[in-house]
Amino acid sequence: MTFKTLEWKNDQLFILDQTRLPLVESYIKCTTYQRVARAIKKMVIRGAPAIGVAAAFGMALGARQTKTRNPLFFRRELLKIANILTTTRPTAVNILWAVERMKRVAEENSKKGVPAVQEILLQEALRILKEDIQANRQMGKHGQILIPAGCSILTHCNAGALATAGYGTALGVIRAAAETGKRIHVFVDETRPFLQGSRLTAWELMKDRIPCTLIADNMAGALMAQGKIHLTIVGADRIAANGDVANKIGTYSLARLCHVHHIPFYVAAPTSTIDLSTKSGEKIPIEHRSPLEITRLQGRPIAPPGVKVLNPAFDVTPNRFIRAIITEKGIVAKPFKSGLKKIILPEN
Repeated sequence: MTFKTLEWKNDQLFILDQTRLPLVESYIKCTTYQRVARAIKKMVIRGAPAIGVAAAFGMALGARQTKTRNPLFFRRELLKIANILTTTRPTAVNILWAVERMKRVAEENSKKGVPAVQEILLQEALRILKEDIQANRQMGKHGQILIPAGCSILTHCNAGALATAGYGTALGVIRAAAETGKRIHVFVDETRPFLQGSRLTAWELMKDRIPCTLIADNMAGALMAQGKIHLTIVGADRIAANGDVANKIGTYSLARLCHVHHIPFYVAAPTSTIDLSTKSGEKIPIEHRSPLEITRLQGRPIAPPGVKVLNPAFDVTPNRFIRAIITEKGIVAKPFKSGLKKIILPEN
């Protein structure tokens, strides 16, 4: 990879500004947890695993900002910071997973004193970043066996290195297949309204010299009917205990199209995206974003002033339309409920 989604350097967090891609590659500097929270909220950094890692660094920065040496006051401040970070984007469970892990580490080491806990939290955030990259590479190794040589793959939104600490989930599986020498082709849908496919996924694939073709969102069904798409693979922002998957809006439509055309539909995500406390997709909170993402394009109006807008960022794909879920611990097939529980709680 010739870029890093985020990097800790000189006691600061540097985040690649994805709102400016593909035209400008620039980084923002975060020295406070508030800056990290804004970057997540404004989608400067996006993708469930990536914002989970960013939130971990937000906790570490917030701990460093705290001036008190009183353990009780320090704990209260951390809880406030955690609440701000976890409410930036409600659908992606990775933020909650990362923040809860940081809170647990702080609690376990509280008797060592505030300065020690501040350093321990930074080291934990660095560990989470490293683990995410390792998990993505493992996911790629497991998932690439599902991709036949010579096939054409449809992907939706961006589930690549930009959506993670590096390498990618769905795009990581595609990368791994290409690295084994398989001849593949990727159809990239534009992913309205934020255009993560056309702006980000196409950019990543071209950097890696993986053959790709950009299509409009409404072309997928026709290409499937023509036999030009052999499988679809997407990422996830939250996977419920029964295998229902929340992902970028439009994922549900693609899953239904794959079902009609008898095309495999795969989901790739780390185990940190699996939420066993959420029984089904009906219980997953869906984030609604600004109407301006629909009514404007690069700041220019493209809709009549005052028109009503509905802009949910995610939809839920029922487990019955999913062929398999690829994780760093292996491929989970149906029945998902028992399979997901087994990889999360192996002793059971």
